[in-house]
Amino acid sequence: MTSLPTFDEMQAAHERIAPYVHRTPVLTSRFIDEVMGASLFFKCENFQKAGAFKARGATNAVFGLSEEQARRGVATHSSGNHGACLSYAAGRRGVPCTVVMPRTAPQAKKDAVQGYGGRVVECEPSTSSREAVFAEVVAETGAEFVHPYNDPRVIAGQGTCARELIEQVDGLDAVIAPIGGGGMVSGTCLTLSHLAPEIAIYAGEPEQADDAARSLKAGRIIADDAPHTVADGLKVPLKDLTWSFVSRHVTDILTVSEDEIVEAMKLMWKRMKVVVEPSSAVPLAALLKNRAAFAGKRVGVIVTGGNVDIDALPWTAPRA
Repeated sequence: MTSLPTFDEMQAAHERIAPYVHRTPVLTSRFIDEVMGASLFFKCENFQKAGAFKARGATNAVFGLSEEQARRGVATHSSGNHGACLSYAAGRRGVPCTVVMPRTAPQAKKDAVQGYGGRVVECEPSTSSREAVFAEVVAETGAEFVHPYNDPRVIAGQGTCARELIEQVDGLDAVIAPIGGGGMVSGTCLTLSHLAPEIAIYAGEPEQADDAARSLKAGRIIADDAPHTVADGLKVPLKDLTWSFVSRHVTDILTVSEDEIVEAMKLMWKRMKVVVEPSSAVPLAALLKNRAAFAGKRVGVIVTGGNVDIDALPWTAPRA
């Protein structure tokens, strides 16, 4: 296993990426607080560069490369946000970027990768196809692989989000983020275990892609190859680095139905006036479903991204 990122590496990432990413705002909603019976603080990474928290980890990885590594460029596989964010970061440093994407990924996310100067190579919508096509890309280009989440540079970068959150909001009892591969949750664990170990860490996950929840219960990684969920950013499995953080620091992983995800997404659009993608609505859906467990508490909610295809919104388009 590659070594885990350290707290000092998260602190270094915070300084390294500061010129290239936003310090995103924290929003609240009195209406949602009343519905919840709790105080929620939404850390809005949907306002981040490239529209997602993944700009943090991608930028840390790209700007941490040696000159020799940077000349060969970077490559990754991604359902969308990491690919767009890596393309953004590569563009800032002036290096080439190739992204392997499922052919079923939202067109808006493919367009974003290309808009930031990245090259898209399509694969079938399964983990096995993604990894096979990616191996061909690396053999062809010699590019530096920046994994979407199982990379210490990426996890350290994602950890800067939780550092900002606890600087912006005092007295949190819990923080919740969506979980797919676990990069954001791992970064949150890295930061909070050092700076605020009293804060409980939760994750939200779709019932139809609940491998992380099943992994936590089983005490080992359980991976699904190609789950179907409206939360397209949460279809990937945990890996060794992220499992190490999740298994040691996460209090619970709360699962929600497809309808609960869509209703939470609609609630955020209507009441908070913010554009969030389905994956980003999963934590709120999980909180609403488990109101009693969070009653009276102060909860940080990491809103991971806002890259949604507005021509195929989940309440207007048929769902699988």
